[in-house]
Amino acid sequence: MKLVLATPLYPPEIGGPATYAKALFEGLLKRGIEVELVKFSNVRRLPKLLRHIAYYYRVLRAAKNADAVLALDPVSVGLPAIKAAKRAGKPFIVKIVGDYAWEQGSQRFGVKQNLDEFVKTPQKSVFVRNLQKVQTRVAEAATRVIVPSQYLKKIVMAWGIPVEKIEVIYNAVELPTVVVPRERPKGFLVVSSGRPVPWKGFGALERVVERESSWHLQIATGLPHAESLGLVKAANVFVLNSHYEGLSHALLEAMALGTPVVATRVGGNAELIEDGVSGFLVPPSDDEALYRALSRVADDPAAARERAAAAKARLAGFTAEHMLAKTAGLLQSV
Repeated sequence: MKLVLATPLYPPEIGGPATYAKALFEGLLKRGIEVELVKFSNVRRLPKLLRHIAYYYRVLRAAKNADAVLALDPVSVGLPAIKAAKRAGKPFIVKIVGDYAWEQGSQRFGVKQNLDEFVKTPQKSVFVRNLQKVQTRVAEAATRVIVPSQYLKKIVMAWGIPVEKIEVIYNAVELPTVVVPRERPKGFLVVSSGRPVPWKGFGALERVVERESSWHLQIATGLPHAESLGLVKAANVFVLNSHYEGLSHALLEAMALGTPVVATRVGGNAELIEDGVSGFLVPPSDDEALYRALSRVADDPAAARERAAAAKARLAGFTAEHMLAKTAGLLQSV
């Protein structure tokens, strides 16, 4: 089988989507699927309209000699990729890891609703409505839609996509053979990571950590992947204080590293963490609940290590082998 993999991010670009794209590319090659990588970074330097036109032609050239096209988002690469796949007469699969319209609306157009409310409510912004139309039409035109969590399956179904078209394939986590922890400051080290976007809740986390003079906060934003992992491994607790998550790669990595975790009960987090067993889940936008959870970790490190061990054992269903087998099977089925 020959596959075109259209990806918005790829190392050395940082973040979970880039890490996933590399793992998918290398893993499918090992499974005998010939993969041609088409990276959006190769056209990002161009003006906005021109970059998407140039990307369309790159995907089209690759698609002519391929059996299928897989795009790793529904808008920036998904829209030009679906048009290229249609013109080449090839099946198109799209992976959806979030609601792009909601993300852009939250960052740029004053959207205050959480994602669950957003998908049920007509939006005032013309720009946001247009983004909703784009991502929905790409998903509607796709042969199959891949999502990384049951939560995102419900979101995509709320767009009007038939349930039988959607396949849940959990993301995998693979760590380097050796992860060297960073030097830990005296006291209680709290670590978080992610893009500096409004829904990550870094400001609230800073407020909570500042209550205790012996607590220290470090946020791994913009660090190389190896450095970020070292910081998470050194932490007394990893915190994901976000208002929204599809399925957090950062949370999976913290679990795999054996670091105790505290996360908000949003999105796919509850599919990873069982409250009180493999970590703590707290309501979003609740400083008091977050403070209590962090205090429990700080006050009883032995119990925190037991929960961390349970979280690590939970990852049996999140291996690269499992993710690649399901993805390869879906690709070959279309």
